[in-house]
Amino acid sequence: MPAIHFTEDAFKKAIQSSQPVLVDFWAPWCGPCKALGPTIDSLSDLYKGKAVVAKINIDDVPELAVALEVSSIPTVKIFKNGTEIESFTGAFPQSKYQKVLEANL
Repeated sequence: MPAIHFTEDAFKKAIQSSQPVLVDFWAPWCGPCKALGPTIDSLSDLYKGKAVVAKINIDDVPELAVALEVSSIPTVKIFKNGTEIESFTGAFPQSKYQKVLEANL
């Protein structure tokens, strides 16, 4: 199942959740972002009902990317209860994201 594609409003609401919320900041022209896509989709399947896994195209909401200090993509940020708990810049193995999600379930 593909990850949810957030709008800015949906993002602001979702990160308030007590469940972990993993957000992949990406753009369609970014090669490493495309390579990370299947990992994000896999995490969406794996954590269905336990965590929210979503994507935000930074070309659609550049102001949000600036506000969250996303200066390079792909950037994956994990939030819980409205607070950023982890940030990764670059593409990493799925296990690295899982470790943070599991610790925050």
